[in-house]
Amino acid sequence: MQIYPIYPVGFAANTYLVTADGVNALAVDPAQPRVLEEAARRGLCVRFVLLTHGHFDHIGGVAALQSAGARVGILRGEEGLALHHNLAAEFGGDVPPFVIDFTLTDGEERTLCGLTVRAIATAGHTGHSASYLIAPAAESGEGGPVLFTGDTLFRGSVGRCDLPTGSEEELQKSLKKLFALGDLPVLAGHGEETTLSYEKTHNRYVLW
Repeated sequence: MQIYPIYPVGFAANTYLVTADGVNALAVDPAQPRVLEEAARRGLCVRFVLLTHGHFDHIGGVAALQSAGARVGILRGEEGLALHHNLAAEFGGDVPPFVIDFTLTDGEERTLCGLTVRAIATAGHTGHSASYLIAPAAESGEGGPVLFTGDTLFRGSVGRCDLPTGSEEELQKSLKKLFALGDLPVLAGHGEETTLSYEKTHNRYVLW
């Protein structure tokens, strides 16, 4: 399994391209249209898009990938925020229109592009935020699982809870849920990579 981070130009989220075979990929939170070109430059065809939540800074590149053939998935319940209430107008962002092709439920696993994807409901930053635990499928090669947390958990911080559908109480429940997974590498929606064990010990926003 190979992971290619694409860091934003201007204000947007980190995007991650994940591939098992070096050809077919899924994109986690394609924040800007240039993700399509960045994928092509690496010889990757993005077959699937996974959205951790619906805020504008995570979804600005979805339409470009969908137009090129990618199917778009999100946790069930977050569709309305992504499509209609993504805060683009409030913050001056730009989100070309797209549609949701499929939804996932908490704990659901799917095999996409030779990768096993488990959706984990991690409400708090938004009402139906998700994290994704992604690992190579058994037949696809070596490599351990990696946790993609969107705006639920950052290195040394957490996502804000004061925007519509956010909840500090739910966020703390979600953090407990993630830390129960053990120690895993974490790739977040903003900032540097980290691990669950580091954040459990050092993150001052963990309130228990």
